[in-house]
Amino acid sequence: MTLNEVIFPYSFPKIDLHGFDRDSARVAINDFINDNVKMRNEIIVIIHGIGTGIIKEQTFKTLKQNKNVLEFKSDNFNRGCTIVRLKCN
Repeated sequence: MTLNEVIFPYSFPKIDLHGFDRDSARVAINDFINDNVKMRNEIIVIIHGIGTGIIKEQTFKTLKQNKNVLEFKSDNFNRGCTIVRLKCN
């Protein structure tokens, strides 16, 4: 499945980062990714909110550095969410 085929992103596992700072968001994202790779969930959703963009920026930076992330993009209908495709082999 590619990210463009995702129609209902909220049916996938998600983490909500509202109220997190940069460092705790980075740790939470990496832990969430590791847990979902173990469970073989190919698609996950990260809710970072819109706000000032600090947590979204940290989310993108963390996803770029994580070796288990194949691709990610902002949700077309909610720019406060990012949809992520993981390596699950």
